[in-house]
Amino acid sequence: MRQIQQNHISNIEQYKKKILTWSQQFDDVIWLDSNKHSPHYSSYDAILAVDAFTSIKTDSHQAFDKLKEYQTVTNDWIFGSLSYDLKNDLEALTSENFDGIEFPELYFFQPKKVFFFKGNSLETHYLNMVADELQDDLKTINQFVDLSESLETSDIKIKLRIHKDEYFDRINRVLKHIHRGDIYEANFCQEFYAEDTIINPLETYDKLNRISRPPFATFLKCHQHYLLSASPERYLKKQGNTIISQPIKGTGKRSTNIIEDQDLRKNLENSEKDRSENIMIVDLVRNDLSHTAKKGSVKVEELCKVYTFDQVHQMISTITSEVKDNTHPVDVIKTTFPMGSMTGAPKISAMNIIEALEETKRGLYSGAVGYFTPEGDFDFNVVIRSILYNAEKKYVSYSVGGAITAKSKPQDEYEECLIKAKAMRDVLESQELF
Repeated sequence: MRQIQQNHISNIEQYKKKILTWSQQFDDVIWLDSNKHSPHYSSYDAILAVDAFTSIKTDSHQAFDKLKEYQTVTNDWIFGSLSYDLKNDLEALTSENFDGIEFPELYFFQPKKVFFFKGNSLETHYLNMVADELQDDLKTINQFVDLSESLETSDIKIKLRIHKDEYFDRINRVLKHIHRGDIYEANFCQEFYAEDTIINPLETYDKLNRISRPPFATFLKCHQHYLLSASPERYLKKQGNTIISQPIKGTGKRSTNIIEDQDLRKNLENSEKDRSENIMIVDLVRNDLSHTAKKGSVKVEELCKVYTFDQVHQMISTITSEVKDNTHPVDVIKTTFPMGSMTGAPKISAMNIIEALEETKRGLYSGAVGYFTPEGDFDFNVVIRSILYNAEKKYVSYSVGGAITAKSKPQDEYEECLIKAKAMRDVLESQELF
């Protein structure tokens, strides 16, 4: 059982920095921030979960069955992450590529302390065993003033796992599969990385979030593993009997010139290639949702709508369904994972092809982070536009990708990757910007 208390916060943005700094004393931390975006399906402005009471970490072997048991038995708030490589639990697939981060493939914990932000209201949910710590915690949080820790950092030199000419070759090989009819679309990704590197995870997250302000920002700490995410994409949300998926396909650059920026937005809205990419994934999502949906309930609420973010314009669709009665919430995830926007179509064939052509095991990149409520609802993002950090190995990584279709041109795809990577690279290399 949890003790629930309401508090008023006068300066929310300042308080967010304080509470994030305070949270670093714990080994298990998940912070989710909507950055004041207020989409139709939003539940909270921000959430912080800290200090594991119980937890589960596992590889892909029977991972979803283990998660189902853990979520059912716990019957409480649980927060965690799903690695892209859980695909191997669902299909006859493997992940043999290099893994520099070594994040758990499935990781969830039941936090002792949860903080929910909505407007100027802070709602705390403390397990009974720690309820008497709340007032002291609130006093301590108010004393924190600086995100920075006393931590030596390194000069960061980003390396490419796949260089430009080799990238063009890989894209052309994907295109051969498409022209041969093996697949319609594939999301091909490449890694940028730095070795023997020390960063301040919280400070790096703060910089990334400030220049991106996405609706699904995440700071995750799992002992020595960190995710610093400026994700703009929701993977899947369950709200009562309603399931919501909001895939992104189609990315356009921004301009500081207002007229030029409007033209760039219109170009994305009218792009035949981007619309076809998006519609292919919408069809895939509709099919995935149908496995757990009541007959006739899968609907496209919004098709190929362009939204503007600080770094890019994005084409987003919204698909909803009504879940069948007595469907376990984990089964809704199991029948839709990995998300179509990060795989391709048909999904299994695309995953086989990209596994063979990519150099890096995706790990948490292309996976999801989120939570389950005690009532069995959930909300998960897509882990993109993200920096991953293994503090013990001193290894920093970020990956970017794009949807390859019959209309794709390797040079254009490469430039789109650089647009997506810009915020992460600026944060890691261009310290003078801050």
